[in-house]
Amino acid sequence: MKISFNINGEAQSVDVDGQIPLLWVIRDVLNLKGTKFGCGKAACGACTIHIDGEAVRSCSYAAKFAEGKEITTIEGLSSGDNLHPVQQAWIEEIVPQCGYCQPGFMMATAALLEKIPNPTDQDIDDNIANVCRCATYYRMRKAIHKAAQLKGRA
Repeated sequence: MKISFNINGEAQSVDVDGQIPLLWVIRDVLNLKGTKFGCGKAACGACTIHIDGEAVRSCSYAAKFAEGKEITTIEGLSSGDNLHPVQQAWIEEIVPQCGYCQPGFMMATAALLEKIPNPTDQDIDDNIANVCRCATYYRMRKAIHKAAQLKGRA
């Protein structure tokens, strides 16, 4: 099945089984390795991307539904050499431990900040449901608040 969409600002067309999870199209067909496989059941959030501005877990999103959509992966979050405020905050707050799940957390956070520019701790708890085996949640919470500040200045 031929599927066309924009990913990270570039038009793409792929010929794949429409039922394959979009995660595998991103990683294996388009060779964008920042989006990670975690659980394969949309539970952990390691595979979080944006589709038309919404945070979506790509491991359970059939590729056929990407037709005509605007997709952003962690590779497309920044603008050239300018880091996205979430990426900058993650660096400043030294969030990652192993780092595997962090792209998904950053994508979920970027989507949250578009909806709630200055989230409370409760907003974060209600909207960021990704899982980190290293338990860097405290540093992530600090980074989310820092990203909101940085985004507000941009």
